[in-house]
Amino acid sequence: MFYTDLETGEKFIPHVIEPSLGVDRLVLAVLCSSYSEEEARTAEEGKTETRVVLKFPYWLAPVKVAVLPLSKKPELADVAKSLYRELTKNIVCEYDETQSIGKRYRRQDEIGTPYCVTVDFDSLEDKAVTVRDRDTMKQDRIKITALKDYLEKKLS
Repeated sequence: MFYTDLETGEKFIPHVIEPSLGVDRLVLAVLCSSYSEEEARTAEEGKTETRVVLKFPYWLAPVKVAVLPLSKKPELADVAKSLYRELTKNIVCEYDETQSIGKRYRRQDEIGTPYCVTVDFDSLEDKAVTVRDRDTMKQDRIKITALKDYLEKKLS
């Protein structure tokens, strides 16, 4: 990619030095590199939908963990709210109990939340919750007493 000066006939490779750097450019660069769309299975057999995900590095994600009770039933909501209050002491969390669990997962994917903690009816019996990883969509069953350490280790 040479440029030839028409008057002198001299050839050279053009270059630009960009001396300015602002927060807006950094934010745009991070958003562009983190944004992705991928096909994900739906609840219906054999169907997929486009899943929009902000794959922020864990340390940069504005919300680190979402606490999601499987339903609005008081027995689940009480456990989930208690867990949320405990986690917010050390981790930036969000609590959400609106719509279906699949839609809540997608909403959290779109804002870049690395982990979703789901409190379900089994949680009342086994005192464990399901932790879903944003990037792999893998789910692990973790005891509530070990959850804080598990999340801090994953987020560090």
